[in-house]
Amino acid sequence: MKTLLAKHRSIRKFRSEPIAPEVLQDMLEAASRASTCGNMQLYSLIVTQSRELREALAPCHFNQPMVTQAPCVITVCADVHRFSMWCEQRDAEPCYDNFAWFLNGVTDALLAAQNLCVEAEAHGLGICYLGTTIYTAEEIARILDLPKGVIPVTTIVVGHPDESPELTDRLPLDAVVHCEKYHHYTSSEIDELWAEKETSEETRRLLEENGLPNLAQIFTRNRYRAEDNLAISRNYFALLKKQGFFNN
Repeated sequence: MKTLLAKHRSIRKFRSEPIAPEVLQDMLEAASRASTCGNMQLYSLIVTQSRELREALAPCHFNQPMVTQAPCVITVCADVHRFSMWCEQRDAEPCYDNFAWFLNGVTDALLAAQNLCVEAEAHGLGICYLGTTIYTAEEIARILDLPKGVIPVTTIVVGHPDESPELTDRLPLDAVVHCEKYHHYTSSEIDELWAEKETSEETRRLLEENGLPNLAQIFTRNRYRAEDNLAISRNYFALLKKQGFFNN
């Protein structure tokens, strides 16, 4: 398992070959065995295999070719709707229509998603998470007919890889692991932690393409700009209210 996880890479090019039903079943069963808040399973996995629906979802993901190329698109949702219905039908008053339970649902959803992805890779499939989901969550909710209490969190494309990209770099463990208490970084430690990434051939290429002096500015000026971040936040919070996560 360590070797499998160490070899993870995002796949963005897929063969059209469908996923065998028994393999998809294994993936979904693995997802259902993920850790979950109170054994409530506050998530739903919407498995889209039809060409028509994948094409409908494609604009929500900026028409990235992999959305229609991969044979399976799985929209991962936080879902308090199902559990609340169960409670109400048994004369138990739920109070899960609030931000705390959105967070519980997101945690459950992402744990299930990662279980699914590990199982997919164990079967030799490729996966890619789509961060575009929160950019266009309202349109995704409309296309997939999501009721109140259900909201998209992420999307995974899955299929047989048609590429074998190099492993992407990661920060050293010292950057993300803290012993006992949080270690407050010094300026020189920040420079050291990013040194290898900043001097890589990939970064040199990106700097040339973007015409910027350093990698950090590529993130703040081109990739994740302030105006985009604020617009996405406003739209997603509005959808949270519409879907009933701010009623209490």
